[in-house]
Amino acid sequence: MTKPSFPGSLIDGYRRFHDGRLEIERARYRELAETGQKPQTMIIGCCDSRAAPELIFDCGPGELFVVRNVANLVPPYSPDGDFHGTSAALEFAVQVLRVKHIVVLGHGRCGGIEAALNPGDEPLSPGDFIGKWMSLAEPALAELNAAPPDAWTETGRQKALELLSVRASIANLLTFPCVSILHGRQRLDVHGAWFDISTGELWTLDSASGDFHQVKAG
Repeated sequence: MTKPSFPGSLIDGYRRFHDGRLEIERARYRELAETGQKPQTMIIGCCDSRAAPELIFDCGPGELFVVRNVANLVPPYSPDGDFHGTSAALEFAVQVLRVKHIVVLGHGRCGGIEAALNPGDEPLSPGDFIGKWMSLAEPALAELNAAPPDAWTETGRQKALELLSVRASIANLLTFPCVSILHGRQRLDVHGAWFDISTGELWTLDSASGDFHQVKAG
């Protein structure tokens, strides 16, 4: 039996990285190896291959602590003994790395959000994990469905749910004691953002009004 080879495209990419960015930032990588990481910002983003936070925010090595999952959802605080990858990353970022900012980053054309919005006649997922995970979007979906029919006409229902799910994830973030305590002491800021992969637009959440506003570029 022939052993499968490592993807050639990744090997090619590594070689470009080695001869390009690594060579340029070699001192930075060496410093990070010796002193450890000290990012100021944690990003909770979607694992969609089109929405990489490091590219969107043009950040170098060591600048962001990133956790990505399906539909950039944050579960509520639930120390029940099960496995909680996003919650563990959040706890590490806040209690060990002492980040100053947490950003929940949603994006346009999110497949997970689309499935939650239009499940059809079949369950959201025939597998073991996705359907349960996407149930975290149900409060945002209920809020969307409770709004007047024309409330989201201009925005569109999918984008509306993507924005509402960011707000819902921020609410869940604040159920974590390690977050809510530091946030209450103004030592940790929590933010929401949404990136449109078709236009490159970035929208950020106004925590006071709950509205999203487009960031002016250039």
